[in-house]
Amino acid sequence: MRTPRNQRYVADIQPAPLPDGSLLAAVDLGSNSFHLIIARVEHDEMRPVEALSEKVQLGAGVVDDKLSEDAIQRGLDCLSRFAQLLGSVEPERVRVVGTNALRQAHNRRDFTVPAREILGTRVDVIYGSEEARLVYLGVAHTLADDARARLVVDIGGGSTEFIIGERFEPRRLESLQMGCVTFTRDCFPDGKITEGNYKRAYNMARLEVSHIAGRFNRKHWEECVGSSGTLNAIDALVTAAGWSSGGITRKALAKLEKKLLKFKQFEDINLPGLSDNRRNVIVAGVAITCALFDILDIQEMRTSKGALREGVIYDLMGRLSHEDVRERTVNALAQRYSVDEGTANIVERRCRLFYDATRAAWKLDKQDWELLHWTARTHEIGTAISHKHFNRHSAYLLRNADLPGFSQEEQELMAVLAQGQRGKADSSLQEAIAQARHTHLHYLLAILRLAGRFKYVEALEELPDFNVEAEEASIALAFPEGWMDSHPLTVSELEQEQAQLGKLGLELRFA
Repeated sequence: MRTPRNQRYVADIQPAPLPDGSLLAAVDLGSNSFHLIIARVEHDEMRPVEALSEKVQLGAGVVDDKLSEDAIQRGLDCLSRFAQLLGSVEPERVRVVGTNALRQAHNRRDFTVPAREILGTRVDVIYGSEEARLVYLGVAHTLADDARARLVVDIGGGSTEFIIGERFEPRRLESLQMGCVTFTRDCFPDGKITEGNYKRAYNMARLEVSHIAGRFNRKHWEECVGSSGTLNAIDALVTAAGWSSGGITRKALAKLEKKLLKFKQFEDINLPGLSDNRRNVIVAGVAITCALFDILDIQEMRTSKGALREGVIYDLMGRLSHEDVRERTVNALAQRYSVDEGTANIVERRCRLFYDATRAAWKLDKQDWELLHWTARTHEIGTAISHKHFNRHSAYLLRNADLPGFSQEEQELMAVLAQGQRGKADSSLQEAIAQARHTHLHYLLAILRLAGRFKYVEALEELPDFNVEAEEASIALAFPEGWMDSHPLTVSELEQEQAQLGKLGLELRFA
């Protein structure tokens, strides 16, 4: 069946609205704690059904940018317990996100691969800006829907996110490399509390926050909201002590700071409202909070129970029912780099033809189509830099741009596909991809490369219907009689493609 020339495919099929009662789940693999939330969809809102949290301190196990075996085992043991609850949720309705500790760890796959086996779904390691966006989404759903500009701050175990937004739309996003676990490790050796150790943590935080002060200080927002366990713990401490009637003030912070410095060791800290899980990280958390209050001129901060995990749930609701933010991101990227929409449509349409013909033999799924769809829409963005080697420029932009909604792996896979769309099928492209994904990547590269071989022909004339058949290690194209004789250039390109796909372990036949 011929596809209309102007038809676009949006991530396989338009999703149907999620029926009330649907269960969704999010797992937040934080640098300090792992969190699980299972929620039920009710009237386009989410109602929590189950919530679990365990202190894993993955960030404390990152040494020289590598996760220690002990940290990996702590994390996997925790996920084994989470998996029991997740059994009640369909795998496609579960999203697992990793944050700063996994972003930093060069050996993250030593954790993410077995984690995927345990949970039955992939682990998305997300960039700091994407973490900030999801945090804001989780917080915004707990606040009044007004037009006031707000600053949202989330102090995690390894990073701190800053977001300025209005209603449900973030306007500015930033993630800084400072967190209560890493600062505890680096500034308070052996759990000792001294004025010198505290001052070091405070000054380190001041230096980090000073880099964003011009864009996040008080003149840019009307209210400040704190998210995360650290800021909620500080709120609980100052309220329990009677220093605040709710929320965090700079005056209350100063009193808490003074009180904490009277203790000599973390294990000595005994304050009403402080949980055992927070005892070892609260001093560093207060130092970071005092620094950002001072640099950004925050006078008062209220706190929210909304956080990353709630943001993941709301984002998942959008993906499954009405709006996938990744679609909006790809469309904006194409507009920013003046993509030729006609050419993008052609490549996307050809990708769809090859995907439909090979999906059974090559065991392709919806996520594979999504990657092809997004890459086809953006495969020529590199021409905005230079037409020569545009595939390399496209790959660079896809790999390094801030792309809301996308995980690190998704961006990396799109970059590899964009770079491999033409030229030599270099095995070095695959170095950043997990070994388990290599065969799958070969298939997607073959589809994109073949789609690209027809884009200039189809821009001039309508391609005839042709047959495509695939087996595990081969793909065969059958054209109408006489068509190849009148298109010698395309035949020459397909002959070149035979050699390149051969390097990927695929035989290309055509007649």
